[in-house]
Amino acid sequence: MGEPDPNAPAPGCDGLRCDFCGAIVPRVRRVALDGAYERLRTPHRPLYACAECSERKERARRAQDAS
Repeated sequence: MGEPDPNAPAPGCDGLRCDFCGAIVPRVRRVALDGAYERLRTPHRPLYACAECSERKERARRAQDAS
């Protein structure tokens, strides 16, 4: 037996919707950072991202941190 497929849907799940692009995908991500990251202190609706949107958001965050 090999490693489980990380892109396979969770058992019993037909797919989840990305809150950013609306795509139906097998898995979504939610990243919360600590420290001065404002989203941990401000009440908000949790948002879940597909892999592509999550990676795009991470690149944008790192670019902003670098400026």
